[in-house]
Amino acid sequence: MRVTEKGQVAMPKEIRDRLGMGRGSEVDFIASKAGAILLKIETGGADPVRTFDDWASRAQTTVDLGGMTTDDDIEWLRGQRDDLDAR
Repeated sequence: MRVTEKGQVAMPKEIRDRLGMGRGSEVDFIASKAGAILLKIETGGADPVRTFDDWASRAQTTVDLGGMTTDDDIEWLRGQRDDLDAR
């Protein structure tokens, strides 16, 4: 994609369809060292996410680990290790 003289970029239809975006939809960008992240702005909801730290702080409260510790989670993901001595 190229940026026009007016600073515009056309968003591919596949992306617009996947995000449920149409004429008048609002977006925002988060700049990072690696580039930029496009965010769809949901109107009427919470304030838009402006930084990665803002997103991380919001996402932190959405995870329910069900009391699992990090070690429990790793064992659940990888399975029990038969090669370790159960002492």
